[in-house]
Amino acid sequence: MADDEGARRSPRAARVLAGLRRLTSESDRYVEAVGAAHGSAPTDLAAVSLVVEGEARGVEHSPGSLGRGLHLSSPATSALLARLERAGHVRRTRSAEDGRRVVVEVTDTARDLGRAVFTPLARELDRVLAGYSDEELALVERFLGEAGDAVERSRRAAGGPAS
Repeated sequence: MADDEGARRSPRAARVLAGLRRLTSESDRYVEAVGAAHGSAPTDLAAVSLVVEGEARGVEHSPGSLGRGLHLSSPATSALLARLERAGHVRRTRSAEDGRRVVVEVTDTARDLGRAVFTPLARELDRVLAGYSDEELALVERFLGEAGDAVERSRRAAGGPAS
């Protein structure tokens, strides 16, 4: 990055940003590798993850909201859902709140896949976190929250959809 802000960035801040880039890149590579090992594309895992996160927050995902969340066209979303249904990872049902609305739900098969894919990563990250004090973790937590907010603001400023 050769902008004025980058030129004024401290060496430590530059290393932190480089670390974030590496973390993002390695995370993407991990999802791709373990997904492939389990017969799932990264978009498949992202879709299941989005539905699981929605369920945890009490939010139902329709095919349309899932497509918007993944930045997919309607035909691509339909193909994705058909693939996930054939694999036994999701099912389309009627909303309990509005029977006219179709919602996407994850199955126990998808939850098992999620555990198989992400439990080994969680164990590795837990080992890393165990090496930090509560005070250090509080600082990391604050940074990640603020960094996430900054990325969200930048995404919205670039015309990206609201979360």
